[in-house]
Amino acid sequence: MNTLLSILLLTLSILLATFVLQISKQLNHHLEKNSKPFDMVIGAKGSPLQLVLSAILHIDNPTGNIALDEALRISKNPMIKEAIPVSYGDNYRGYRILGTSDEYLHKYGATLKEGKLNTKNFEAVFGAAVAKKLNFSIGNSFVSSHGLIQNEIEVHGEKPFVMTGILAPTGTVVDHLIITNLESIWEVHEHEDEHLEYEKHKDEHKEITALLLNFRNPIGALQLSRSINKDTSLQGALPKFEIDRLLSFLGIGFQTINGIAMAILLVAGLSIFISLIKTVRERKHELALLRTYGATTFQLLKLVFLEALFLSLIGYILGWLLGRVSLLLFSALDSDTYTYHLEVNAPDIQEFFILVIVIFMTVLAAILASFSLFKLNISKNLADA
Repeated sequence: MNTLLSILLLTLSILLATFVLQISKQLNHHLEKNSKPFDMVIGAKGSPLQLVLSAILHIDNPTGNIALDEALRISKNPMIKEAIPVSYGDNYRGYRILGTSDEYLHKYGATLKEGKLNTKNFEAVFGAAVAKKLNFSIGNSFVSSHGLIQNEIEVHGEKPFVMTGILAPTGTVVDHLIITNLESIWEVHEHEDEHLEYEKHKDEHKEITALLLNFRNPIGALQLSRSINKDTSLQGALPKFEIDRLLSFLGIGFQTINGIAMAILLVAGLSIFISLIKTVRERKHELALLRTYGATTFQLLKLVFLEALFLSLIGYILGWLLGRVSLLLFSALDSDTYTYHLEVNAPDIQEFFILVIVIFMTVLAAILASFSLFKLNISKNLADA
């Protein structure tokens, strides 16, 4: 019973430690990879973190729309190297339809897998994950739904899109988007009775969701961010700063869970120690008998150590495997919500370090539990039997 409890405690601690370690590591990589292409995001006033999450990571609602002409005025600032407008507000089966330019795809290194890029209004290309999930073919048409959550009520049935191409996998948010041009996003939201007025004044009063910027030098981002937030009705957010702030918040939770895992690991080590002491006491007759057949104290120590090592390796392997299974289950549950798929990787250096800790703890427990072997009274134990 003690042996089983030791294995269960060790398995639970390794499961928690490796699960949290992998989520933290992959989440950091995912956030940094997707936010790295841009130095700043300009959008409507509100939460800067929400602006970054919505305009770059596409996992939150936007803070609002901004006037295109005002955004373009800012983009002419000599400190700005490039500016990419993005606009959204519709979805197809839960996947966001993003209106932007070809430069957006270039920033993420997205290339065509098949078909062609959208060149006309109401043409769209599918990210790799979208194409795989929806199983669309080139030339298929679809209609968008209003909002960022799948619904069948507010459907723009009179203005269907045509899928012209599929993008190769990039491992970024692009894989989970449907990309079209800005004009399609603007036009799909024009009412029929406003169409003629739209044609007359189509260059006026246009709005976008956000403007993604890159600067000629880092100083430009800080200066312009302060200027925009102070002197305009818009908001400038720095993706790296906001992502680092988000990770610092999440890090507290990860550290707490890791602390719990380490506490369970210590309890598991104590349990192994108690189990070994009980094993040595219960097998004193067998150990004494082995001594009479010529076994040395060192050989008896080796038997205890091998048993302890076997228990710890069983617990570690089970914990690692269950940690990876938990990772797969968690990925399946959150991929539709956060459009990110966690990967099952081979053990990394940090997990190897955990194994070293487990082995060290096992060796220490085996040594402490084996002190009585040095005082083993062979004749007494054989006589008591």
